[in-house]
Amino acid sequence: MKTLLAILLLAFTLAVPAYAVEPRERLADPVMEARAREISKGLRCLVCRNESIDESGADLAHDVRIMLRERLVAGDTDAQAVQAIVDRYGDFVLLNPPLMRATYVLWFAPPTLLAVAGLSIFFAVRRQRKAAGGGAAPLNETERQRLAQLMQENDL
Repeated sequence: MKTLLAILLLAFTLAVPAYAVEPRERLADPVMEARAREISKGLRCLVCRNESIDESGADLAHDVRIMLRERLVAGDTDAQAVQAIVDRYGDFVLLNPPLMRATYVLWFAPPTLLAVAGLSIFFAVRRQRKAAGGGAAPLNETERQRLAQLMQENDL
């Protein structure tokens, strides 16, 4: 029982995302810090790829976090701060890239592949049902008589 409890505790501990924001990076104003954290959720670490800059411990993520906080302290709106980072690092820094010609594959490939897979499964199941259920033709009168005769001979 203690082992199970320890495993569950470990699992819950590991399930919580780790934040790499260092105490020296945090802003004194809790409202500004909350804004920075909210914006950071949408910015990708360019080193770690699938982590936000808040979750990453990479030096570049640290630099982006500092830049973001400097822009907010300077009076930028959320959109202006994000745009300054995009201007410097490109659209790839956004975890949710904008819909534009260069990102069509990112936006439309997953639903297209899902639709193709669903249609393939649908037609495969339909073909199997058709083959299993509709293969035998009904018996004609001669075949029915022969079947009845065989059943009487075998006492069925």
